[in-house]
Amino acid sequence: MGTILSLCREVFPPKSTFSVEDIPDLEGKVIIVTGGNTGVGKEIIKGLLQHNATVYLAARSPNKAKEAIDELKVSTGKTARFLQLDLSDLNSVKESARVFKENEKQLHVLINNAGVMMTPIDQVTKDGYDLQFGTNVLGHFYFTKLLLPVLLSTAKTAGHARVITVSSSAGLMTNSIKFDTLKDGPARKKLSTTGLYIQSKFANLLDASELARQYGDQGIVSVSLNPGALKSDLSRHVDSLIQRAILKIISYPVPFGALTPLYVATHPDGVNWNGKFFVPWARKGELSKSALDPQLGRDLWSWMEEQVAGFLLSESIKSNENK
Repeated sequence: MGTILSLCREVFPPKSTFSVEDIPDLEGKVIIVTGGNTGVGKEIIKGLLQHNATVYLAARSPNKAKEAIDELKVSTGKTARFLQLDLSDLNSVKESARVFKENEKQLHVLINNAGVMMTPIDQVTKDGYDLQFGTNVLGHFYFTKLLLPVLLSTAKTAGHARVITVSSSAGLMTNSIKFDTLKDGPARKKLSTTGLYIQSKFANLLDASELARQYGDQGIVSVSLNPGALKSDLSRHVDSLIQRAILKIISYPVPFGALTPLYVATHPDGVNWNGKFFVPWARKGELSKSALDPQLGRDLWSWMEEQVAGFLLSESIKSNENK
């Protein structure tokens, strides 16, 4: 009953007490926003640029990124920096992190915002993972893992560094991970695209909670959030008329979805929010017991580490060769 009431408050949130105008000056802060060329990601970047942050817009398409950067320049007078990133291709993730670390020595906030929803069942990542899990979870896990050295270095000098995971209320609708569905195969194809989406969002919560446990004592502040139901193109693959009708009723304009990520990314009190979960609009929420389960969190973390181990090894070898 508690979870149901919590979900209702997330779907029909009270008026926000936080606005973009409340963001403090971010001069000198370096921030990455994945999926920054459209929807909530672009709105987040807009708010950050308006308050003088150095923002990297991480996205797959250079052309779409350029369009977004040009639009943001017109609306804010500031220029975001493009960082090419395809979360569905682990080699692309590795290259993206390498390029960033060549250009920057600090990273104050990483906003893992990009995601896909209910994509066709025949779509998988370049490495053979379910597209929703590979993009929403594994790609971000690997990206964060590669950027941890610069995040930890920043935490030492600045006091802390924030990693923000954009999940969904859907993540509270399950309590398990079916590991045999994360890669393409018969078990995966038996799950609905809705089921795979819910599982990926639950995995986001588990991953953020485990990151908080593992690195909280080293200055990493890991926070997860639900940005709200929004009128964005994220739901373009939803083919159920009933689901479309429900989304139409409960969805809000895209700028609303940027409020909670911006609040968590910039509020001075954020240093104390490690392991917390936030809901629309810019309010503390409650995670399910399953999302906080340390054993399940460790199991998922270990599984993902195994998946990227070969990529991390090649990165380590290359780093040693360059010394």
